[in-house]
Amino acid sequence: MDRETIEKVRNRVSCTAVLVGAGFVLDSRESSRRALKFRRGGEIVIVTHGGAGWFDPLSEEKGDVFALASRLENIPFAAAVARVSGLAGSDLPVLPYRPAVRRSAAPVGERWNVRPALARLSDAHRYLEEIRALPRSVLRLAGEADLIRQGPYGSAWFAHRDEAGRLSGWEERGPDWRGFSTGGAKTLFRFGPRQTSRLCITEAAIDALSLAAIENVRRDTLYASTGGGWSPSTVEAIQAAAIGAMLVAATDADPQGEVYADRLRGVAEVTGSDFIRLRPRAVDWNEELKERKREEGDLPHARATGSRVKLRPPDGGP
Repeated sequence: MDRETIEKVRNRVSCTAVLVGAGFVLDSRESSRRALKFRRGGEIVIVTHGGAGWFDPLSEEKGDVFALASRLENIPFAAAVARVSGLAGSDLPVLPYRPAVRRSAAPVGERWNVRPALARLSDAHRYLEEIRALPRSVLRLAGEADLIRQGPYGSAWFAHRDEAGRLSGWEERGPDWRGFSTGGAKTLFRFGPRQTSRLCITEAAIDALSLAAIENVRRDTLYASTGGGWSPSTVEAIQAAAIGAMLVAATDADPQGEVYADRLRGVAEVTGSDFIRLRPRAVDWNEELKERKREEGDLPHARATGSRVKLRPPDGGP
């Protein structure tokens, strides 16, 4: 097949089509406009760039639609091209790829600084307290530490910082979307003392705060979140924070959570840290916090068990 034909196939067939054809299912709860998460058993693939690209969040593997077909079926490039070409006329969700028009984004520090601090009665605070069931006392501590800012449309931004305390990006959570800051890098969201004897790693900042609430904010514990990522910068941050501490894999109670826990066990071996696995009795710590509050009759305003995921408005804020 000549190069021109290969390029036409690449632009015609979405990575989504390859994944659906291979038995993967979209996890809408964990997807955003820019990143669609697909699962097949314990396998996870994230589709990006409007269907033209993909990556494995638990490894360094990534690529285009041909690399995806090659990886899934363990076949060489030529066979992958032929396999993908066969999808062009199928009834699978085949989407033409059109490069997005991207606006230049200001540096993450500038965009963070212009957002308001978390304040009582704000839409972001109501979302976290009423829908996510986070206690007012925990939100006050996180706000005072400048860990949370008010994002657009009632969302909340959760700061990721490196070992030196420099802002690298932020998790975005709200009633209508979830994501990570454009142009930012995942390191760790950190709630608690820097020097600690216990380090709890979760997959989302809201889960880190939920676990802190369940444990009444232990003074010996740093509650941290990877934001669902496993980049080299995240691994470096975990390794640095784990030295001299008990490393607690407080990841979700699902196959992905177990994969993360195994990777954290490996980090503990590298750093010489003690290690334990701490599982929520629900799928994640926020769901467990809400279940506990329901049992106590202390969740009068909660209207949902999780965020709905919709498209981010084109002008969704800085």
